[in-house]
Amino acid sequence: MGLKPDHWIRKMAIEQKMIEPFEDKQVRNGVISYGVSSYGYDVRVANEFKIFTNVFSATVDPKNFDTKSMVDFVGDVCIVPPNSFALARTVEYFRIPRKVLTICLGKSTYARCGIIVNVTPFEPEWEGFVTLEISNTTPLPAKIYANEGLAQVLFFEADEECEVSYADKKGKYQKQQSIVLPKL
Repeated sequence: MGLKPDHWIRKMAIEQKMIEPFEDKQVRNGVISYGVSSYGYDVRVANEFKIFTNVFSATVDPKNFDTKSMVDFVGDVCIVPPNSFALARTVEYFRIPRKVLTICLGKSTYARCGIIVNVTPFEPEWEGFVTLEISNTTPLPAKIYANEGLAQVLFFEADEECEVSYADKKGKYQKQQSIVLPKL
């Protein structure tokens, strides 16, 4: 299995519609960068957010998620409260090939501000908008800029296809169209 360079990403994005919309170069003029990088793709965060709140004293339970623990927000700048968390989604829609696995990491611009982005791997044949997990680890409110870069996806191609893909096992987060909350 090997990390894939920018020319491979361009080819897959065009031929297999792996990333839509696709930016074939890195955009960085006055924004937090997004688009193709040397060995990955910097994804943008959409303007839809779910921000954790303790207004209703809900308990976060991945087996029985209470939507009262979050407030919906749409806008160009999301303020994540101190020591809090938000969910968002990518602008880009992904279709991962059967021989490919991705790892997604937060961008250093946000990491240097105490903003941690956690995204689980995109498994072979997973498809959808990516739900992004954003943690503000600081004691201060933090700004997240919609339609700008938030995380980088690294692509790894295997020598052979997997036996069972995410589509084969009918994964519960397949073909996400919005921010998807935990499912059991």
